[in-house]
Amino acid sequence: METASRKEALTVLRRLINYGEKIFSLSAPLLAPLGDRRLDPRRSTPAVVKTALVLFWTRLPSLNALAQISAPRFWKQWLHEPLASADTLGRVPAGLYADQLRQSIFLVYQQLKRNKALPDHQGIGLAVLDGHESHASYRRHCAGCLQRTLHTEHGDRLQHYHRQVTLMLLPAAPPGRPALRLLLDQEPQRPGEDEVQTALRLLRRVLARYPRAFDLVLADALYAVAPFFNFLLMHRKHALVVLKQERRDLYVDAMALFAQQAPQLGRYRGRRCAWWDGSDLCSWPQVQTPVRVIRSRETYKVRRQLDRQQELLSSEWIWVTTAPAAQVPTQRTIIFGHQRWDIENYAFNELAQEWHSDHVFRHDPNAIECFLLLTFLAYNLFHAFFALNLKAAARNDKSQVLWARLMTAEFLHEMASLNRSP
Repeated sequence: METASRKEALTVLRRLINYGEKIFSLSAPLLAPLGDRRLDPRRSTPAVVKTALVLFWTRLPSLNALAQISAPRFWKQWLHEPLASADTLGRVPAGLYADQLRQSIFLVYQQLKRNKALPDHQGIGLAVLDGHESHASYRRHCAGCLQRTLHTEHGDRLQHYHRQVTLMLLPAAPPGRPALRLLLDQEPQRPGEDEVQTALRLLRRVLARYPRAFDLVLADALYAVAPFFNFLLMHRKHALVVLKQERRDLYVDAMALFAQQAPQLGRYRGRRCAWWDGSDLCSWPQVQTPVRVIRSRETYKVRRQLDRQQELLSSEWIWVTTAPAAQVPTQRTIIFGHQRWDIENYAFNELAQEWHSDHVFRHDPNAIECFLLLTFLAYNLFHAFFALNLKAAARNDKSQVLWARLMTAEFLHEMASLNRSP
């Protein structure tokens, strides 16, 4: 007789799918309108997309690994057609319409918003923007590849790579539940343009589809440029960006102002902090409004592993923002500024290390873009299931990686059952 935990393990994937069907109408209308450029397809586009979602939910490393698990009855029950080959699973995303996938991601956001599952931060909606290099190669390249010359000890080498800019929504964490972060969209960087230009193209599309999803955009020091700030101001949004350039007038004037101010004492995640906040600075005339500079000096203790002795360390952070102090006070601004790292920790690192998003399933610009959007869709559905559907005891007792392993175990269990049958 199977134990209760074993029965639970064998139904994890079905529970996730049932949740998606019940809350988001996963099969229709979320995935039913999806199409591709094939003229006479033998496998339907929604079935291929459903298969790709299972690939990412179970964290399998490749299409060939997924194609090996073709025996379970699960495929017939959910796809209503045979599982496509690994070649088809790689070829179809090359012809998918990326904007249709973006609409599916928007429908997930829209339903979560209706269900009040995306609370803001006391009236402030947060989003974080950053670029990510997915992969690089000295040999393989496509029409969408960027190029750079690397100077090595063996001479100059031409390297091809892909880079995207991603926007992530950062809702507040309700009491007793983890924060439900959503990946809204991504934009491939084109040859000859920088990351900020790519980000502005991404924001134009996102703001047209998500006009009220966020009020404040977080970004690193690369985005401390006037076109980025002015674009957000034009759309009635604010920016909160790391400020690092010590030679620029804004930095020098802010430091001179802070030298005459007594710091505000506070704490952030157990760290003792000294905060300075300067508003209405006009040292950046290229920006269409006076800006505000915030400085945080944080002191904390670290116990060294070698001698087990504690060492007192300090770090300093400086941000520039257009958000007024009356709307976003100093302490909240410090907290928001540190949340910029969420896109690194909970998006890029998690997707690359656990979801295999940096794997090139097919080296084609449209396939790379659509596979990444499919990863975003799978990520959002999985995290909504984990944060909203599972009970607190189940979330605290089992990690997200374990839930993914349990989904793979469901396949292996059914395959073992078929092998044992006469």
